[in-house]
Amino acid sequence: MLLQRLASSLRRRRPAAAPLAARIRCVSSGSVDIRVPLNFWAGKRRTSQEKYSKENVYEPATGQVLCHLEPCGAVEVNQAVEAAKSAFGHWSKMSGMERARIMIEAANIIEDRKEEIAQTEVVNNGKTITEARLDVDSARLCIEYYAGLASTLAGQHVQLPGGSFAYTRREPLGVCVGIGAWNYPFQIAAWKSAPALACGNSMVFKPSPVTPVTAVLLAEVYAEAGAPEGLFNVVQGGQETGSLLCHHSDVAKVSFTGSVPTGKKIMEMASKGVKPVTLELGGKSPLLIFQDSDIENAVRGALMANFLSQGQVCSNGTRVFVQRDILPEFVEEVVKRTRAIEIGDPLLESTRMGALVSQPHLEKVLSFVDQAKKEGATVLCGGEPFVPSDPKLRGGFYMTPCVLGNCTDEMTCVKEEIFGPVMSVLSFETEEEVLQRANDTTLGLAAGVFTKDVRRAHRVVEHLKAGSCFINNYNITPVEVPFGGFKMSGIGRENGQVTIEYYSQLKTVFVEMGDVDSLF
Repeated sequence: MLLQRLASSLRRRRPAAAPLAARIRCVSSGSVDIRVPLNFWAGKRRTSQEKYSKENVYEPATGQVLCHLEPCGAVEVNQAVEAAKSAFGHWSKMSGMERARIMIEAANIIEDRKEEIAQTEVVNNGKTITEARLDVDSARLCIEYYAGLASTLAGQHVQLPGGSFAYTRREPLGVCVGIGAWNYPFQIAAWKSAPALACGNSMVFKPSPVTPVTAVLLAEVYAEAGAPEGLFNVVQGGQETGSLLCHHSDVAKVSFTGSVPTGKKIMEMASKGVKPVTLELGGKSPLLIFQDSDIENAVRGALMANFLSQGQVCSNGTRVFVQRDILPEFVEEVVKRTRAIEIGDPLLESTRMGALVSQPHLEKVLSFVDQAKKEGATVLCGGEPFVPSDPKLRGGFYMTPCVLGNCTDEMTCVKEEIFGPVMSVLSFETEEEVLQRANDTTLGLAAGVFTKDVRRAHRVVEHLKAGSCFINNYNITPVEVPFGGFKMSGIGRENGQVTIEYYSQLKTVFVEMGDVDSLF
């Protein structure tokens, strides 16, 4: 209740917002040309001082160049980290309630700028405006959630003999580094920064060079909300910039979202300074559909598990195991629904599948479909390049969502992460059999089960080797609930109360109330 009253008072103090039409840029695919700097530290956007070759950043919907990326070198990384160090000195000494006020204000600003941020996300990423709005909401809710936890951070008191005692203090780490992925650019920046800031840390964030545009909007939001200059900084670049951040002596922690190979490299680099890491990596997740399932819900769940964000979701349940008795009915319905997915301009309200993030990634996903056909899978629908009727979209990175039938466990499409709109359907006979097959992977990010049998649902989930499991639903990620994987899908968690432990450290203090009992 106290936090709700605080949020209400902040809203009352803020000036009345301008009419919606005045605050939102009117955006259409192919109309945006970004020329402002995308690096941000010490309170403002900044250009690179070192002369590196600029990299093209593309608008997936049209294939046109959207902007040019200025990678940061050692000079810029040092400046950003120094700004974060300076902000940490002030921010870490503020009370939890003081930090919460600024974070709540940031959440309110995100709500005010929701449409602008969502449209910019679409232009840079290619996902639909409907999904982008949900991503912005998730970012806002994450910041609100950790604002609520900021004032609850506390230690423990332990009574010892003779009146002596000990207590623990939960303290911030210092300058944290966040390295984001290209599938949820704005949301990931919030998911990493919110718990870090709530604990009293500062952050330097490096977005994916494929989608560099919206993280700097979050930096502007925090600055407008009253955060100290340098609290949240954005440096652009690729592997070299990431390496500079991971090796930097003033960086206390690294949190990374991305592929398993890159996660291994980051873990190795961080180990040189014995820095803690949070790794949210890839997945090849199973979705188990038993014969007693509600078929309508199972089909909906399978579509949500495979085609959100053009299939570019690490937790996607791309191995869909269907019990043999209901396989024909399930396949018929899922193919019918997949064919009906409207592909096209991601800024249109009616579109349900936008463009993949880049031309090389589109070609990679299509190559998986070709390989599946060579290995004996049947393309039940989709799996082909798609050219929209709108002339301005014909250079975009589109494909038709694909359902593969007659799949077996040994096929490449079943074993490797495709990261695109490709569903592999497999059949099974028994619960014991499907559990063994579902767990036969080095990854363990997510898993799901559809059944009306409550006992079976909990029994199956107990045996699934995955960090995030779903019963009769899929790809639901409320910020109050921890998210992360088992095995090679990562280390640590994002969201939920437990994440506070990954952005803080525990100090133990012993207090002697009597004389020292010495052996010497």
